[in-house]
Amino acid sequence: MPILSQNEANDKQILSIIDKFFKDCRIGALLKRSNFCKEKGISCILILKYLFQLIFTGKSLFRALESDNEPGFCKNVVYRLLNSYSYNWHKFLFLLSSTVIKEKIEKLTSDERVNVLIVDDSLYERGRSKKVELLARVKDHTDGRYKRGFRMLTLGWSDGNTFCPLSFAHLSSEKEKNRYCEQTENLDKRTTGYKNRTNATRKSTEVMLDMLKQSLKYIDSAKYVLFDSWFCFPGTLLKIKGLGLHTIAMMKSMKTVKYSYQNKRLDLNNLYAAIRKKRGKAKILASVIVGIGKDEDENEVLAKVVFVRDRNRSKKWLALISTDINLADEEIIRIYSKRWGIEVFFKMCKSYLKLQKEFQGRSYDCMVAHTTIVFSRYIMLALESRYNKDIRTWGELFYVCCDELHDIKFIEALQLIMDLLKSALVEKLSLTKEQINELLEYFIVSLPSYFKAKLTNLQWES
Repeated sequence: MPILSQNEANDKQILSIIDKFFKDCRIGALLKRSNFCKEKGISCILILKYLFQLIFTGKSLFRALESDNEPGFCKNVVYRLLNSYSYNWHKFLFLLSSTVIKEKIEKLTSDERVNVLIVDDSLYERGRSKKVELLARVKDHTDGRYKRGFRMLTLGWSDGNTFCPLSFAHLSSEKEKNRYCEQTENLDKRTTGYKNRTNATRKSTEVMLDMLKQSLKYIDSAKYVLFDSWFCFPGTLLKIKGLGLHTIAMMKSMKTVKYSYQNKRLDLNNLYAAIRKKRGKAKILASVIVGIGKDEDENEVLAKVVFVRDRNRSKKWLALISTDINLADEEIIRIYSKRWGIEVFFKMCKSYLKLQKEFQGRSYDCMVAHTTIVFSRYIMLALESRYNKDIRTWGELFYVCCDELHDIKFIEALQLIMDLLKSALVEKLSLTKEQINELLEYFIVSLPSYFKAKLTNLQWES
């Protein structure tokens, strides 16, 4: 009985968090703007909330529908929602992410913080499937093997602390011989479902650029686009800069990709050999400005290449490229480290939110719908995690205290702390002035250099 009571209490707490998330983000209004409308008696938001909370109750759809607490509809209602080709799930995800970012997260960070867009792909595996729309033979970059499934190209936003997915695409193979199944015939070309299927057979770089263009309509706070070496080509960097965004990416050494340096065309290996490196065991080996191509006005576009020591292989190096040549080398590395957020996101979705396992629908629309639901769950969890970690989400009390603290300068606060320390030493230990000064000098010497520089300028009173 205590176990049942505890589980019931946990379920109520989870459901209250979900209800609050749906209310605060105005999910119903976002669904209407994304062309969601009920076909029969059950509204779309009720079905979506039911599917949204399944993973948190530990039940499958089949078991949940057979339980005593019946939702009031059958599984056919659920699959009608998931398999509809008219609902715009991608727009819904854009609207939800932009609402959370603008109304919740950006208020917690300063305007000086660098926000980024992150692009990466991951394997969406359907190893046992045979008749899934556009199922293809794709390569898994983690082990180098070819598997059944899709490349899930994902675009996300991050401020360094919180990652929010913005859009995605389940990419099939461009080559027809690598596809096990084709798309549904006689599908209306005006529908969202047809457009999603068309994107599935395009090049990943083209789909990525379309995602970035769409993201600019919803998010305007990101300054840089981050991705790994799979998308790092000079042509792609030029197109992204044409959108008004800078790129920071990992580079891959390829003999066919060359850069302009001192009136020469060099690949990455020859470029590294031609420049002067720092001596010793420096983490940043070298940096150089190169040309990556010409823009529409036939002007040379410059980029900064930073060579970093590979800590896993002492005699090897890694290279980062930034189209913002005014950034310092350390800043380029620091900003690129924010790309790790999307790796955590993929791990969370696959291992805990059952991205590839919860529903085994055969239609392409079902995969798009379920992926959107999983991404929405992650957004809620990321927002709750931010609330629990960030002191600035404690409400108006923080802002009142913050306004009061601004009246006291940092140096004055240090002076006050040291005066209190001196008073405590005199009262409790009855030390002389010389002994107190000797202890304070020893204490200051032991501090980090930043505090030491502040404390040495203080005037001690006897």
